[in-house]
Amino acid sequence: MTRFGFLILIFLSLIAGSCSGRKPKLDKKNLIPEKELVSLLTDIHIADGLLVLPKINFWASSLDSISSYYQIIEKHGYTKELMDKTMKYYFLNDPKKLNKIYDQVLGILSEMESYIEKESNIVLAHITNKWPGKEFYSIPSLSGNDSTQFDITLSSGGTYSLSLSVILFPDDQSANPKPTVYSCSPDSIDTGKRNYINSIKYIKDGKPHTYKLLFTLPANQVRHLRGWLYDFNNCPNGIEKHIKIDNISLTFSSRAS
Repeated sequence: MTRFGFLILIFLSLIAGSCSGRKPKLDKKNLIPEKELVSLLTDIHIADGLLVLPKINFWASSLDSISSYYQIIEKHGYTKELMDKTMKYYFLNDPKKLNKIYDQVLGILSEMESYIEKESNIVLAHITNKWPGKEFYSIPSLSGNDSTQFDITLSSGGTYSLSLSVILFPDDQSANPKPTVYSCSPDSIDTGKRNYINSIKYIKDGKPHTYKLLFTLPANQVRHLRGWLYDFNNCPNGIEKHIKIDNISLTFSSRAS
């Protein structure tokens, strides 16, 4: 049972202790307003989750099991007695309303969880993405530079995944458009052996497509990863090139897939 559930049992025991055989009539006046009650219960539930963390639990160990919740109530500007009165009213007189209040609390907590997960994924993506180049390429380019060539030094052996989103427009005149990627030793970048990675052909329909190249590099060897994100077979002079590349990521796993 969570501390939050235990707190509810406390309220129930208070009600049971104050009840005889009859259902008491409680005054709805001077209760904690619904909006503020939702906020208060949300904070209690968050505290309930935080208190299971070892460092926070150790810091709060000097408090008894309920004191931390009473501090939250007081922080919202209310007393324990008013909170008891409010909860007793809803428990005994309007349990359906109480269910709706808890639905609001759970909705807020769900939104917070989704936001935190989204932000965590963004941070994690920045940490694990080893792509050092531009975030996006658009050809024709306003700067006049149509090159998508790259050269990355990788010192960790393992399985890599190069992922990118590509829109290749129908008016593009390149033949067999694709990414060309290879690895080589730093001692022989231009003259040594090139280990080409199996490529794929881009779809020329003007719609975004996500492509992924998987490859493995040997351990304990520094390698250069080189190539072009946009390569083709025909001569680049005099042809129309029309492509957009973004969402580029290079991720790594030390374990082979």
